[in-house]
Amino acid sequence: MIQNNSSNSDNVSNSDNVDSSSDVQLKSIEHPTQSLDWLTRLIAFDTVSRHSNLALIEDVQAYCEQLGLTVDLTFNEAKTKANLFVTVPAGENADIINNGLVLSGHTDVVPVDGQAWSSEPFTATIHGDKLYGRGACDMKGFIACALTVLPQAVQLSNSGQLRRPLHLALSFDEEVGCLGAPLILADLKARGITPDYCIVGEPTNMAMVVAHKGIAVYRCRVHGKSAHSSLIGQGVNAISYASRLVGYVDTLAEELSARDDTLEDGDALFTVPYSTLSVGTIHGGTATNIVPNLCEFTFDYRNLPHMTQDDILAPIQAKVAELNAQMQARAPETGIELMQEESVPAMTDNNSAELQSLIAALTGDDERHKVAYATEGGQFTNAGIPTIICGPGSIEQAHKADEYVELSEIERCDAFLKKLLDSCTTQPST
Repeated sequence: MIQNNSSNSDNVSNSDNVDSSSDVQLKSIEHPTQSLDWLTRLIAFDTVSRHSNLALIEDVQAYCEQLGLTVDLTFNEAKTKANLFVTVPAGENADIINNGLVLSGHTDVVPVDGQAWSSEPFTATIHGDKLYGRGACDMKGFIACALTVLPQAVQLSNSGQLRRPLHLALSFDEEVGCLGAPLILADLKARGITPDYCIVGEPTNMAMVVAHKGIAVYRCRVHGKSAHSSLIGQGVNAISYASRLVGYVDTLAEELSARDDTLEDGDALFTVPYSTLSVGTIHGGTATNIVPNLCEFTFDYRNLPHMTQDDILAPIQAKVAELNAQMQARAPETGIELMQEESVPAMTDNNSAELQSLIAALTGDDERHKVAYATEGGQFTNAGIPTIICGPGSIEQAHKADEYVELSEIERCDAFLKKLLDSCTTQPST
């Protein structure tokens, strides 16, 4: 049941409607059977990245086990978070088996701190044609639809009609650097499983995204030498040297935007059709009359799929070496540290033509899109798994107060996954 008000209750009422058309029946009514009810349940789990996601994972695990499926979990080092991977196997005597199709989603959500919500963010709330709640579009809506289609997949497997395995992959800590998915992929490699395709259900309004940029985040720490501002010759100004490096990063960004020698066919599909550099934060200094001994700033690099971090890292490191020499000529203990904090690979469309054709046929939309934001899709393509992004809701609503997904988007995703499942089955002869 969907809460139609802003109640603070964390209790979620479960649907008692069991799909009588399916031979697969849950052993109890502990879990929902419809996508909106599943979405209500998932939103009620506070899976902000700084918190554990184990309650949600254990709930989904119980559901999958009720369906007779075997669940594999991989944990973070502290055992406070887990990924979930579950497979609906191909039916006996299936003519096509291979390693199947993955439906992939992340369970973590961004914080609500400091945001002015009109309703309780961890209670699903319907107003008009929209369902509000943290994670509604990013990306518990897709997960809800994927969980809803599982019983039908199991039924088809049991009847021998499922021609290739269907996998569900749920990860942790996507929002803080895509930290969970590599553990899933490493586990699959160790088990000799290389899925044929992957669909990442990030919000795209059910449009097909075939590629995205990579992202690398760097922190630069400039160590100067303090002195009274009336005796600046005795100090080394960390802010001044940081500003020189910031200026160089900006210059490099302008050069990247003007280069056409790095462009490839299809790059024009990106909203920003070149690699970008952007300084995001800067902190330094203690008082106006003190030469600052420390300044830190961060910047990110969003690269086109065929470009690498070396394209910007090598010139920036050369500039750091130049500035270090200048600083250390005045005070040997000074210098600049350059540290990488995040790295998520780009998602390419190099090997996904067959998957793209399938998705276009199922959605009736042949248009391809490329985006600047990063997802776990790049990690799947790096593992040799052709991947596209397609999911309910708009990225415009992600991370904001009053995040929502339109109810029609959930309906479209349900219909899409039903068609996708049908494409993996042997149709009975007439």
